[in-house]
Amino acid sequence: MQSACSTPSRPCMGQRRSVITCVATPSRPPTAHGPKRSKVEIIKEKSDFLRHPLMQELVTKETNISEEAVQLMKFHGSYQQDDREKRAFGSGKLYQFMMRTKQPSGLVSNKLYLVMDELADLYGNGTLRLTTRQTFQLHGVLKGDLKTVFSSVIKAMGSTLGACGDVNRNVCSPPAPFTDRPDYAAVAKVSEDVAALLAPQSGAYYDVWLDGEKFFSLAREDPAVTAARLDTSHGASFPGSPEPIYGDLFLPRKFKVAVTVPGDNSVDVLTNDLVIVVLSDPATRATTGYHLMVGGGMGRSHGKASTFPHLAADLGTVAPADLLAAVKAVVAVQRDYGRRDDRKQARLKYLIVEWGMDKFRSVAEQYLGKRFGPPAALPPWEFRPYLGWMEQGDGRLAYGVYVRNGRVRGEAKKALRALVERHDLPLTITANQNLILRDVRPELRDEVEATLTAAGLPGHETLDPLDALSMACPAMPLCGLAIGEAERASPDIVRRLRGVLDSLGFPAAERFVVRVTGCPNGCARPYMAELGLVGDGATSYQVWLGGTHGATQLAQLYAERVKLDDFEKFFTPLFALFKEQRLGPEESFGEFTSRFGFPALHARQLADGAVEEPKAKGPRGGRKPAGSARVAASN
Repeated sequence: MQSACSTPSRPCMGQRRSVITCVATPSRPPTAHGPKRSKVEIIKEKSDFLRHPLMQELVTKETNISEEAVQLMKFHGSYQQDDREKRAFGSGKLYQFMMRTKQPSGLVSNKLYLVMDELADLYGNGTLRLTTRQTFQLHGVLKGDLKTVFSSVIKAMGSTLGACGDVNRNVCSPPAPFTDRPDYAAVAKVSEDVAALLAPQSGAYYDVWLDGEKFFSLAREDPAVTAARLDTSHGASFPGSPEPIYGDLFLPRKFKVAVTVPGDNSVDVLTNDLVIVVLSDPATRATTGYHLMVGGGMGRSHGKASTFPHLAADLGTVAPADLLAAVKAVVAVQRDYGRRDDRKQARLKYLIVEWGMDKFRSVAEQYLGKRFGPPAALPPWEFRPYLGWMEQGDGRLAYGVYVRNGRVRGEAKKALRALVERHDLPLTITANQNLILRDVRPELRDEVEATLTAAGLPGHETLDPLDALSMACPAMPLCGLAIGEAERASPDIVRRLRGVLDSLGFPAAERFVVRVTGCPNGCARPYMAELGLVGDGATSYQVWLGGTHGATQLAQLYAERVKLDDFEKFFTPLFALFKEQRLGPEESFGEFTSRFGFPALHARQLADGAVEEPKAKGPRGGRKPAGSARVAASN
């Protein structure tokens, strides 16, 4: 064995700017990939911990910033965007910025909500977007307004730091509003501590947005978090660095964490890089330890089989006192061994697939300084919607409000502000793009329902179950990665799917999870859906089938290039077969498609004329006719 720093064929973080002592690692490098780095790695290294050239370019007269500054801007919580539908001929792109907040567990104070609502009207496009990671997105901010917007969020005790970029993103957890559940209280505390532990530390954020002014929050970091961050034993932290955990290159790619209790899968836990399950004593609900899972992730690219969605798998368990060190150990493995030459292969899931879990665990244990315990026996995961009225346990109520695709706008936006402002209500954003009003006095129940219903936000019991379970990403016209529509197309898609079900005699209560994205990156987690639609053309989608209602199984690619106009024709045979062959009302559509098999589904579509038999390849490769769907033959 030898230290990672002395391994000449595998340079580590410490060799770049300062000499540090890294964890002992196998003498043979654990990966065959060489030291080549992507251009983003060079930008990060030269940025003085995310400052330059962003600071200089924010004060220029141009309406946009350079590619180098764009990459740094992500770490601060913003993407540069272009409204493709408002470009004027000959005038180039219409640049604007999307700002994303970061609040662990989706917890939003009354003050922060009101500030975000006002910023949307003053500096954004008049809407608020609730994301699938329990944060706000504010669209349409012009470059000249960025400092005002960012500083306003910071001074309202909010943050955008690390909402994007190659760092830990927002820590997700169930939006459970229960004050009498110590296990859920422990989840919220762990989420806060992990978010603090992995937040960038160099101070660049305040240099950029508050001109270096020191801003002190009323909330103080737990001393145990500070100690864990600065603990340099076993090589997981860098001594003397402005970024003790990240170093000057930060992580190879984004990193996502979810925290939950056994069984509660309201946040799609298996899609995260790191999952922390709080283990509790059944009688007292006091925390007894933590079960860890690693390696989840949704992103992929069309036409690149080397990219794929992946579910987190068991790593092991740790005692309460070891949790923060274990989190740091997992991050350190990804930091030091994740690929930095190819960003499409840089997520933790690819490192785990390359190494295998046993090897990953072994290296993580070296950074931790001890072994992980055996995995805990967990109950089955189930999705919990957190909609409608809920008893908090302290005499007050919480009310889960369905927000279609997370877009808060118009009369609904006004009604929510009125209630939040009038009654001083805090809120929680859910991972299904909905809102929970908390601390509602029982006597306000009728007022809350009446106000929201009048504004177009009726109770969840009146919703179509397909709507209640559906999600979509923003996609067109602002997302630069979007190939097709998602948020704007989703309501009509769901309506049309319901129309097919109605025509076949399904009950109105028939439900399954539908998710729509405008590109393959998977922001709305379509690869966990029972029916996932992933844009692969301006008016066409890949169809993914076989996920489960509880989000415990990956969907598989069933068809490509399915035209939006052909959806009724395409899906009618599938739903008809589902009705004829399902094992009973308890078998969901996703479970049925997985059990029945894609070849049998395809055969039914062929028999009904919904799709065509693939044509034989011609002398030039026999490309399929334009507009025709291609169906996978097996799953």
